[in-house]
Amino acid sequence: MSWIKTVSYEDSEGRLRKLYDRVKGPDNNIDNIMMSHSLRPHTMEGHMAIYKYVLHHSNNQIPKWFLEVLGVWVSWLNNCNYCVEHHFGGMKRLLADDVRSDLIREAIEQEDISNAPLDLQQKKAMDYAKILNNTPADLREHHIEELRAVGFDDGEILEINQVSAYFAYANRTVLGLGVSTVGDIIGLSPNNSENPDDWSHS
Repeated sequence: MSWIKTVSYEDSEGRLRKLYDRVKGPDNNIDNIMMSHSLRPHTMEGHMAIYKYVLHHSNNQIPKWFLEVLGVWVSWLNNCNYCVEHHFGGMKRLLADDVRSDLIREAIEQEDISNAPLDLQQKKAMDYAKILNNTPADLREHHIEELRAVGFDDGEILEINQVSAYFAYANRTVLGLGVSTVGDIIGLSPNNSENPDDWSHS
């Protein structure tokens, strides 16, 4: 499950149990990435807050399925299979088009976004996310101008930045602690975007 000790739902108590009750899925399932925080519950609380507000908030303007694509892309670039599998599952469910979803994944795995069934605007967002992840110091103002030129407003650019940055953090949490998908239900997410305080996974 991970390289460090974790506390199961059944063995949890106090503040940890309250947090687990907020993030749990069916049959009291706790995603392993969340369970990896169990020795320091305050870090789980911080992780879930940023995750919910960055990726699953009703004030986002970019479609959630494409924000999930960005997450799969960044996770692939970081060789984080855990996040690739979880968020590809979420993306596929949201997009509701298995053929297109599989073609997007194929392009990601080939690291050739030009072949993905995405529009020019979305491909430009993918280009930005790659630079932000791989060589962030190479970013310049003209990269933001290029995003504006394909139709993103500055608020949407912030969404792209924050989702890409969040996944870099999540990937490093997973990879640094050896978190696996063993026992996880792939593709669950906190889907109630209307309520940012609802962290339950479904």
